[in-house]
Amino acid sequence: MNFIAPLRWPAGALLAGTLALGPAGAVEPALALKTCRLPGVEHDAQCGVLRRPLDPSRADGPQIDLHVAVVPAVARHKKPDPVLFFAGGPGQSAIELAGPVERLLGRFLNRRDVILIDQRGTGRSAPLTCGTEPPTRPLKEALDPQRQARELAACRATLQALPHGDLRQFTTSIAMADAEAVRRALGSGPVNVIGGSYGTRAALEYMRQFPASVRRVVIDGVAPPDMALPGSFSPDAQAALDGLLAACENEPACSRRHPGLRAQWQAVLAGLPRELRLNHPVTGQEETLTLTRDMLVGLVRLPLYSPALASALPFAISEAAAGRHGALVGLAVALQGGKGMELAMGMHFSVVCAEDIPRLATTADRPGADFGDAIEKVYRAACAEWPRAAVPPAFYSLPPAPAPTLVLSGSADPVTPPRHGERVTLALGAQARHVVVPNAGHGTLALGCLRDVVYRFVDTEDGAAALAALKNEAACVSLLPRPPAFAMPTAPAGSGATR
Repeated sequence: MNFIAPLRWPAGALLAGTLALGPAGAVEPALALKTCRLPGVEHDAQCGVLRRPLDPSRADGPQIDLHVAVVPAVARHKKPDPVLFFAGGPGQSAIELAGPVERLLGRFLNRRDVILIDQRGTGRSAPLTCGTEPPTRPLKEALDPQRQARELAACRATLQALPHGDLRQFTTSIAMADAEAVRRALGSGPVNVIGGSYGTRAALEYMRQFPASVRRVVIDGVAPPDMALPGSFSPDAQAALDGLLAACENEPACSRRHPGLRAQWQAVLAGLPRELRLNHPVTGQEETLTLTRDMLVGLVRLPLYSPALASALPFAISEAAAGRHGALVGLAVALQGGKGMELAMGMHFSVVCAEDIPRLATTADRPGADFGDAIEKVYRAACAEWPRAAVPPAFYSLPPAPAPTLVLSGSADPVTPPRHGERVTLALGAQARHVVVPNAGHGTLALGCLRDVVYRFVDTEDGAAALAALKNEAACVSLLPRPPAFAMPTAPAGSGATR
């Protein structure tokens, strides 16, 4: 990597704003910050707005407000290289995730600021939101793909009528130019980039466009630019489910409680479509709906993201084989909602329709036997009418990493499994290392020892030393167990209680 010497911030630069030098020494607007409070963060932060052209090719055209927050370091004499965090989705607001991010990266805040940017289309930065479904919504509506398609089409029309409604201007490449403008406006030198899920694609593109602006990179659950996302959903979810079924067969307690679990699962699939009566997991109200195969595999896919929830899938599958589907529905609902978890669906489809859908024709991925192509069909239908940006061909390339890069994958991840991380690590070359966390799902940064591993990787001054230390540092992840299969609690003998 060609390092640029870190620039020391002048006293008070983050608080008051300074002039920053852009390309060829051009003076760019500074980002003036003022005291603010962020969700889930107990102490004051600094917030500001940077004006950016909606269309980068029209600097004098419509402008958008890019919202930025800085969680300041505690130390008076802070490190010159802040952490820049990219959220997932596509469609999550980084600023709304401030609380979880502070807890995740809290050790960095001793000496480093953490920068959060609401990527264009998310949060308060020209938001492309379609509204959120209340958790009390009837299941018949929430699971109806035709209804969802109609609602998305209506949302698209509403978004296009907005002042920032040119849906072609929300790609990852454009957003990373925004991020670089923020770095310059803050007067920062090279940054330490951390991203999870879709945030890994953002990090890879930032690193590709602005290699001199990066000091370290940590990407967790890699979604590379050439992934053709809707096409990979099915085979990756199938692999995760097959792994779960195999784990149950190899765990004596699970196999004893759920003998023939694979056959039960296939029997549940074969019995669809089927009219069901079940209680809504939130309201408790009894509802009637016709459960289809596509609905069922969608319900099963969601708990696979979290091994703790997936540990209850053997029980839920056995229950469904006995005609009781409530447990499957309840597990799927458990991952929904929560502050910062909502996606700006307009931004989501603007990214996926432009970057992933055009590559479906050339992907080698084939649908999983159980999951089929249901999700891919949903995206194809939505993207057929969605305005689509022209993505620069270089976006799909993965040049050698210009800075030490730590790639993290969960072995049981149903959406960004190790196969993607392995390929990206090989492309990034000598400056990249891949750590596969056994028995982990989607997102590993918060698990066990990994927070300390990531901190030491970033904090080590010498890049070569940071890479060399990873083999021993990350050995601790081998101790992470798979959660044991869930068992329904039984009442103590003689208590008189019944299940």
